[in-house]
Amino acid sequence: MKSGSGKTFRDAGSGQFVTKSQATKHPKTTVSETRGGGSTHGAHRSAITGRFVGPAVAGRWPDRTIRDS
Repeated sequence: MKSGSGKTFRDAGSGQFVTKSQATKHPKTTVSETRGGGSTHGAHRSAITGRFVGPAVAGRWPDRTIRDS
């Protein structure tokens, strides 16, 4: 879903877009993204910190990481 701030929010487990209120209720399992931010070439990011992580970390925490495109 789109918010007025130019960000979208995704559930780290399913990859589905969620509302800002859902993201606020579940901050450890959602990722905020800037619309039109560009490609990260499939890198993995932590839903908790927003930092990029390696494939091994993503494999250990699949419900708390998301693969960017």
